[in-house]
Amino acid sequence: MFVRAEATILHADLDAFFASVEQRDDPQLRSRPVIVGGGVVLAASYEAKARGVRTAMGGREARRLCPDAAVVPPRFEAYVAASKAVFAVFRDTSPLVEGLSIDEAFLDVRGMERIAGKPIEIAARLRRDVRERVGLAITVGVARTKFLAKVASGVAKPDGLLVVPPGGELAFLHPLPVHRLWGVGPVTARKLHARGITTVGEVAQLAETTLVGIVGRAAGRQLHALAHNRDPRRVQVGRRRRSIGGQRALGRRRRSPQALDAIVVGLVDRLGRRLRTARRACRTVVLRLRFDDFSRATRSHTLGEATTQNRTILAAARGLLAAATPEVERRGLTLIGLSLTNLEDADAIQLALPLERRPVNRLDATIDDVRERFGTTAITRAVLLGRDPGIAMPHLPD
Repeated sequence: MFVRAEATILHADLDAFFASVEQRDDPQLRSRPVIVGGGVVLAASYEAKARGVRTAMGGREARRLCPDAAVVPPRFEAYVAASKAVFAVFRDTSPLVEGLSIDEAFLDVRGMERIAGKPIEIAARLRRDVRERVGLAITVGVARTKFLAKVASGVAKPDGLLVVPPGGELAFLHPLPVHRLWGVGPVTARKLHARGITTVGEVAQLAETTLVGIVGRAAGRQLHALAHNRDPRRVQVGRRRRSIGGQRALGRRRRSPQALDAIVVGLVDRLGRRLRTARRACRTVVLRLRFDDFSRATRSHTLGEATTQNRTILAAARGLLAAATPEVERRGLTLIGLSLTNLEDADAIQLALPLERRPVNRLDATIDDVRERFGTTAITRAVLLGRDPGIAMPHLPD
């Protein structure tokens, strides 16, 4: 595995992005707890987070925890404009930028010391430029691997800069709690905690086969590698998404099967359009559920051949939801999400037997054209009339 001699990978992550844009644009909100979104929390300032407010929390619970918070509606146009301005700073800093979302990216500054200074100097200048040109705070982690750079930025938040020196990676990593490892969510953390494993160092002491037995083959192998800081991935410019997804927070109110079906229809409508706009096709449909106790479940279905058609995707999603309905009725549901994975170029779909080109779905294409010309609300499906369509979060190009 290639190992860099220097820590030259930067992970730059804007602090409480949506809420910070609101505080930047309205001086009266500065130093105050701010919640973006009413029914469901889309973002919270650090002042609100200190009171226990978290993203995806129900608005009522958030206001109970922080009754003096300023609750503001989302302004996605402002967030997209701020993101574009920040990514312009990224590209001025390094030619190697890999965007992860609209508010974070990896940068590779290898070989730039003669023209731009040492990595720590480049990182400090990046933070200053974002503050001066965009008016936002950003945290940067610097390390020899992408994984550790991201961990470092998480530890340094908010508004910090942390460099993990070469040779000191494991001394920095091993005392951290296990949730700092990529892929360790609440379920995996509970499995590890049940066996007395609470730190990354304790994960590193386990054999890979032991970890596989605890959390499964793929997750076990990944956790074993990350606990030893083995991450050979390079910063990739122009890397395309491996999945296209969306979700809808539901709050605590019980929803009828018809209401849940309408939510799935809306998600498929939105994701299908993104899929076709990006000229991608998907092979796998993934349903993600979060129950009343905030535990999660994932169900997936792989199609016989890649598709771009809403009808096919919706049939798969409905089948997954139908199979999960008894569990949903028993445990309640607070969030439903869909992801389209196993993506490939739509122009290069391999034909399945019998070898004949499938007819293009003119309905999807026509609806896409109408929405492109007249706006997303110009035409909608009948089942969605009079229903809250939910919020379409801004994202990087697919």
